[in-house]
Amino acid sequence: GRVVIFGSGTGNPYFTTDTAASLRAIEIESDVILKGTRVDGIYDKDPENHSDAVKFPEITGDEVLKKRLNVMDLTAFTLCRDNKIPIIVFNMNIRGNLTRVVQRQEQIGTTVIWDQA
Repeated sequence: GRVVIFGSGTGNPYFTTDTAASLRAIEIESDVILKGTRVDGIYDKDPENHSDAVKFPEITGDEVLKKRLNVMDLTAFTLCRDNKIPIIVFNMNIRGNLTRVVQRQEQIGTTVIWDQA
């Protein structure tokens, strides 16, 4: 397969870069969205403020919504859900993480999966 990296917004006010990523992923029928951020995955609470935060290696989109976890803006998240595009959230600031995620060398970050119903 191919690895395609988009970097930009939509050029429209009120649309985040997360929404732009979701839109582009839908347009090219992407297998996954890689969301590079400053934390190494999705936690039950903000790990930057809570030392006892617990990381999820994998979580369903429904669980994210039920637990009100901040993964990305709701528009972007809904676009991914409606199109069943998994999201991998990982720490972009760790050298080599992007390569590890793309090559799937090891479990990096948290993967959001969607129910197949």
